[in-house]
Amino acid sequence: MPPASAPHRSRLGNSPLYWEIGIVLALSLGASAVYSIVSIVARLTDTTPLADQSATLNGSQSPREWLDFTYQFLGIAFGLAAVALVLFLLWRPGQSPFTRLGFDFTRPGKDLLGGFGLLLVIGIPGLALYLAGRAFGFTVAVVPSPLDTFWWTIPILVFAALKAALLEELIVVGYLFTRLRELGWSTWTIIVSSAVLRGSYHLYQGVGPFFGNVAMGVVFGWCYTRWGRTMPLVVTHWLLDILSFVGYPLALGWWPGLLAPAS
Repeated sequence: MPPASAPHRSRLGNSPLYWEIGIVLALSLGASAVYSIVSIVARLTDTTPLADQSATLNGSQSPREWLDFTYQFLGIAFGLAAVALVLFLLWRPGQSPFTRLGFDFTRPGKDLLGGFGLLLVIGIPGLALYLAGRAFGFTVAVVPSPLDTFWWTIPILVFAALKAALLEELIVVGYLFTRLRELGWSTWTIIVSSAVLRGSYHLYQGVGPFFGNVAMGVVFGWCYTRWGRTMPLVVTHWLLDILSFVGYPLALGWWPGLLAPAS
């Protein structure tokens, strides 16, 4: 048999990576993006206006307290399996995947400083965009935490925030950037593609959060290409979600007209 041509060899060489990326996304945030697209179509074609609809995060899983805790804990723990999968896929002999993604404790001071800096850059405009979306009717009322609490509610919310931060930043930024670079994609094509994916799996919250998360994805992607580290991104995302989840009852008291779900 004659040897394969160079373009053919290139296609054969790249094909497994594309399959790998597709499988990873299908098992994680790619599937979330598909469901979110279906969700926003359903919301926009519903007779109820978008402003009068709501989306609940971290809702109760059972009226029985011990079952509620168990279901929520297991859901978070098993949700991290996709993170373990990408770390396994990025492992190389002699090179830790944590090092490859810049997710380690080699520079804690700079990572924390970068994380808090990004929190200010992303958090304040993000809150303003959400409130504007509620005021103009293109964002649903997002209920990020239950109002009836148990002793374990805040620890579970903090754990859920950590899961979201790890899942999104290690897969949508760290893993995806690494693999797409290996496939020869340009830097800005990777940044924009990752940002659009980030926005897509937030579409269930409305049109405003889509654009807000795309902007967040562009900023995070640019920072990752500059720093080569996901740790500051995880810090920022974790803090943002903790503030959103745990601070929701307080914010609801401040802006009930904008944040309260329709009765």
